[in-house]
Amino acid sequence: ILDDPDLKDIDPTVLKHCHAAAATCILEAGKQKADVSAISTCLEDCKLDKERIEQFCTEYQRRELVTVVSFSIGRSPLHVTDVAWRLEYHIKSNQLHKTYQPSYLVTLNVENSDSGSHPDVRFSCTMEQLQDLVGKLKDAAKSLERAAQM
Repeated sequence: ILDDPDLKDIDPTVLKHCHAAAATCILEAGKQKADVSAISTCLEDCKLDKERIEQFCTEYQRRELVTVVSFSIGRSPLHVTDVAWRLEYHIKSNQLHKTYQPSYLVTLNVENSDSGSHPDVRFSCTMEQLQDLVGKLKDAAKSLERAAQM
């Protein structure tokens, strides 16, 4: 970007900030699965002209933009290598009221293909949340199986 002759008159710091902001916008829109109308409205609020909004939305719809930005920031997805969990049971609250609420403490051991191991991902969830997670993982596994058969 800094070598682009059309951008040579712009301060490099401002250019880097603009690039980071655009990349963040693209990644967040992809993560939220935002539709074109939501993105268009957001960009209109930022005072972009119609031609640029249409061009951005056209590129965004191809979904290649999200992929290109994802790989350009030098991060590949984390790979789960192991899972550990334990049941935690809250008996009393700070106010000494009995609560009897079970929750699960889950630890995901992850690694990144770029840099090897990463800090573990830890979270707490209820039984319903854990069941929902397991269901979504099963759906993802089935989708991968179907894709592999094609």
